[in-house]
Amino acid sequence: MTNRPIRRRQTSTTGTRTAAKAEAGHNRSLAGVGGRFRTAWRSERPHAAAAMATAIRVVNQLRRDHRTLALILVMPPGILALFRYVYDAHPAIFARIGAPLLGIFPLVIMFVVTSIAMLRERRTGTLERLMTLPIAKIDILAGYALAFGAVAVVQTVVAVAIGVGLLDVHTHGHTTALAALAILAALFGMAFGLFVSAFARTEFQAVQFMPALLFPQLILGGLFAPRDEFPRVLEIVSDILPLSYVYDAVVRALAGDSSGLFWRDVGIIAGATVVALLLGAATLRRRTR
Repeated sequence: MTNRPIRRRQTSTTGTRTAAKAEAGHNRSLAGVGGRFRTAWRSERPHAAAAMATAIRVVNQLRRDHRTLALILVMPPGILALFRYVYDAHPAIFARIGAPLLGIFPLVIMFVVTSIAMLRERRTGTLERLMTLPIAKIDILAGYALAFGAVAVVQTVVAVAIGVGLLDVHTHGHTTALAALAILAALFGMAFGLFVSAFARTEFQAVQFMPALLFPQLILGGLFAPRDEFPRVLEIVSDILPLSYVYDAVVRALAGDSSGLFWRDVGIIAGATVVALLLGAATLRRRTR
């Protein structure tokens, strides 16, 4: 009789210990799952250091590529000089198109350079190796955007300095506004090139996108003829092309117009740049085909 309560107490104590161990194991399991979830979540958050490292690597590669540097820095003022001397006998024509060309050329050049450079990163496997690292896609794309954005700024400053200082491009005292718009246009060209590069398999295909996507915008953007004189269908098409708003913003800036229409044009260009970057991030693939 005296031993039975002792057995019950021992059984109760053993059951309590077993339940405590089970609960502790369950808590450790939950903690492990939570830790893995937090680690995975942290690995997908944007990291400024990863973006900066990518940007520095791309800039160093561009510095060693002298032909690409020549294309970026020499072509815009070179083509502008060609226009200057073609219209030497018609200075009024160059006075009308010279400044808008300074805003448009950086966009075109950055589109070509960025799309080809990004395609090269894909084909060499560099982008695929980056995608295996525990960093977010936006980090990778932000690194490329920082690198090419810095190049776009240098390109625009050189082109505007030569255009205004040597080629007599008339800015009517609004050189700073013209340079700022040219930089914004170049950033859009860079973002558009990053996005379009996802659809090319070779560098030749990347170059083919220029006549397909940029030449119609050049023709319908208002540079060669006022857009309100187009047939209605072409006018509607021109209203949805980003380069039309680049041209309109440059013309309004040179006229000293800081009304709501000017800022609407600037907002559309900036919005198109952000959309192109987001679409570019969405097209980044884990494996190169």
